[in-house]
Amino acid sequence: MFQIFSSLLNKQDILSQPYSYKLQGNYEKNNLLIFGENLNAMRYLLQEKDYKEKIDLVYIDPPFGTNNVFRLGGTMSVSKESAIAYRDNFRLESYLEFLYARLVLIYKMMSEKGSLYLHIDTKMGHYVKILLDEIFGREHYLNDITRIKCNPKNFKKRGYGNIKDMILFYAKSDKFIWNEVYEQDSNDEITKRFPKRDNKGAYTTIPLHAPGATQNGETGQEWRGLKPPEGRHWRCSLSELDRLENEGLIEWSKNSVPRKKIYAKDSKGKKIQDIWEFKDTQNPIYPTQKNHSMLRRIIQASSNKDSMVMDCFCGSGGFLYEAFLLGRRFVGIDESKEAIKINKKRLERYNQDSLYPCDYEYIESCKEEKDKMCKVV
Repeated sequence: MFQIFSSLLNKQDILSQPYSYKLQGNYEKNNLLIFGENLNAMRYLLQEKDYKEKIDLVYIDPPFGTNNVFRLGGTMSVSKESAIAYRDNFRLESYLEFLYARLVLIYKMMSEKGSLYLHIDTKMGHYVKILLDEIFGREHYLNDITRIKCNPKNFKKRGYGNIKDMILFYAKSDKFIWNEVYEQDSNDEITKRFPKRDNKGAYTTIPLHAPGATQNGETGQEWRGLKPPEGRHWRCSLSELDRLENEGLIEWSKNSVPRKKIYAKDSKGKKIQDIWEFKDTQNPIYPTQKNHSMLRRIIQASSNKDSMVMDCFCGSGGFLYEAFLLGRRFVGIDESKEAIKINKKRLERYNQDSLYPCDYEYIESCKEEKDKMCKVV
């Protein structure tokens, strides 16, 4: 096990290696779609175009080291005559070396406000987490998000059905962007969460005190003849308690215990937890295409308008699509011709609508034989 990780290249060696081929294009554009090998593309962006610490959010869904060939049509059971989208031919050691080099460059491109969401399966995820701990630091690990990807299966196998994969969430520093995103309640959930009703609507109540005694503060003092229970303190100041009482936002129990009213109409929704149910489409335009609602959540939570975001394994471009619609600038990279065709078609469709054009540049690596003059010697 440790021999696998000891074979990884030194970070400085990865950063110091020159790019192999130039990228031709206009870098003044808001959005970049790059057709080329992502290691070379990121080196070029860092060394020639000053993309160091420019990216606020990176989402990647890299190959999972499955040793499979993925064809257009979305599943491995499609016709062998279907066009190849990409090959995932790796041994464990070569896979970790492949991913480690790219993560080192991604880290260098990320701003101090930046964060990374790395989508991976559970067979490979625990190895990848060790790589991320080494590059980002264990202190910048934020979450291991479980993503429910499909309905329960009934395959005949020795073991439990697999309906999940994982997303590893890391920040570059403590300054990372975080916008609290809430999950909307269904009608049934609203009925359960807010079972009481008065003339203002459906509501529930919560305690006005919290664990922990206050030694010398206002929240440990008496309010309207009441002190907080032993070992607890008021959740807010005494003046705030007065305001809540005057506005009819406190309900008194039979035992004269005050509780704060929370109305359904004022609820932002549920705080999002670390288990997400975002099932993938049954009719993908590209294999391993991910749920767009999930990608939208990630972008909303971990970037701001005008942030630059990146997916250097962009595939069908779902992340780029959602980023553009949310007002972010993007860098998308892929070496699959089929992926680039899908992305270009989508971007061209944007630009046919004069009300909502996408200011983007399509860039190619000059690595073909006829482009030898572009090669760095």
